[in-house]
Amino acid sequence: MVMDMAKLIAVARGDEPADVILTNARVVNVFTGEIDETSVAIAGRYIAGVGPYDKAVKTIDLGGAFIAPGLIDAHMHMESSMLPPSQFARLAVPHGTTSVIIDPHEIANVLGADGVRYMIDAARGLPLGVYIAVPSCVPATNMETAGATLTAADIELLMRDESVVSLGEMMNFPGVIFGVPDVLEKVAVGLVKRVDGHCPGLTGRQLQAYIAAGISNDHESTSLDEAREKLRSGLKVFIREGTAAKNLEAILPLVTEANKHRFCFCTDDRHAQDIMREGHIDHVVRKAISLGMPPVTAIQIGSHFPAMHFGLARAGAVTAGYQADLVILDDLELFGIKQVYHAGVLVAEDGRYLPNDHAETTGKPKETVRLPADLSERSFEIPAPPTGGKIRVIGMQLHQLTTTERIEQPKVEAGLIVCNLDRDLLKLAVVERHRGTGNIGLGFIHGFGLKRGALASTVGHDSHNLTILGTNDRDMLIAAKALGESQGGQVVVCDGEVLAVLPLPIAGLMSDQPAETLVAQQQALYQAYDKLGSSVEDPFMTLSFMPLAVIPKLKLTDKGLVDVEKFDLVPLVV
Repeated sequence: MVMDMAKLIAVARGDEPADVILTNARVVNVFTGEIDETSVAIAGRYIAGVGPYDKAVKTIDLGGAFIAPGLIDAHMHMESSMLPPSQFARLAVPHGTTSVIIDPHEIANVLGADGVRYMIDAARGLPLGVYIAVPSCVPATNMETAGATLTAADIELLMRDESVVSLGEMMNFPGVIFGVPDVLEKVAVGLVKRVDGHCPGLTGRQLQAYIAAGISNDHESTSLDEAREKLRSGLKVFIREGTAAKNLEAILPLVTEANKHRFCFCTDDRHAQDIMREGHIDHVVRKAISLGMPPVTAIQIGSHFPAMHFGLARAGAVTAGYQADLVILDDLELFGIKQVYHAGVLVAEDGRYLPNDHAETTGKPKETVRLPADLSERSFEIPAPPTGGKIRVIGMQLHQLTTTERIEQPKVEAGLIVCNLDRDLLKLAVVERHRGTGNIGLGFIHGFGLKRGALASTVGHDSHNLTILGTNDRDMLIAAKALGESQGGQVVVCDGEVLAVLPLPIAGLMSDQPAETLVAQQQALYQAYDKLGSSVEDPFMTLSFMPLAVIPKLKLTDKGLVDVEKFDLVPLVV
């Protein structure tokens, strides 16, 4: 390392030739906001200097193109792309992503610490910096059945890994606010580095209590007022623009020249086909610019500020001593990426991923879907109470993770509460799939508009049990059995026939196929879904959050309906 540093300094002095000089370039200076017409000298993995360098093994004339630092996703769950690290890199790197902060709590809820270690090991050697936020809430609540548990002792061991930068989003904000001992123990362990936040809708003294514990950031603001209060209270505000939750337009007016360093961009959860079609953090940067944000500010929020927040000392800027993670662009306004460098190596050009496929050295975790042996149509029946009464119904909200609680008159046939398609009251089921408990939570949901068939998925935040949405019990059963056979995934069923299935055999969350194959399977799945009559743009991402019992208001787990604001189970019948 000393010899490498000596060479780097010698190149910076101009005494030795650089490995590569990128000349005739316009460099985005994230420290001052200026655009410098100059050259960048690279030695090994690092930038030796920015200035009038001319001595190199190889000189590349960029013809006036812009050089910006590689983009950084400040908070994401890689499992939501349904791709393991090597295949995620194939999609994201050509879009200028050179580093990601991942919270692998999806796979941790299935496999615990072994799942986190799988993600760490599978990311080694990739042309992508993968930094870990150790999951803090496994399981997220005691109102669902997860596949594993992470204690404070487990977290402490994982925090020692050099790739770990924080304790992942502390979703159990009530546990923090009211001083639950084991929750505070996890926070104390995380404060060795930093603790990520997750506090949707929190305000006033409760917000102050949450921040007082040492929470550093939050990505759950959905309104300008919510983001403003969190910003004023000292939280870094992560502006989320994912597949299901899109908060950029609501929060963007809050960003000013004076406070911009308190913001980062993140995707949280984004599907592979959306990354392939629209992009990753580059999509967020482009959208911000199109909405009026100065391009250099968008680059700072999409790269430099996340690096500063997470202590990535050699990332997020084009300057001497930093790792040569760079994006080359013809135009800052359009933000079309021509080339991507990672650690001084050209890794993508004109949308093509250049490295050879990465050979994983760790085994892929499979065989994690265990459904009840006696699962039948009767498993989904809901008896009507003899005294009648109205029912609680989950009110889905488009493009938001939050739901409402609706009170509806149920439709009753032969003593059973059934779907009412005329009023868009569909049946929802969550089947425990980790431990073979036989737990099945049943309820109803409004907002999907499904006219036929059923959908099912083993991606169901955060415990990732089997979630099924349907218009009839027969199709719901067929959907469940199809995913038992594929050992996880997503499926569309109609009139007793499986129309399409997307297998996700890695922990029931990720594909073992190339990224392009996954995207093709996903497209076939959505084409089949179009036949069911719903207009919801991304049904499976939306469906995956219906069991998420840490975001208000009404959710469903394998143990039943959860009123998140009360943090307690509630009966279906009012």
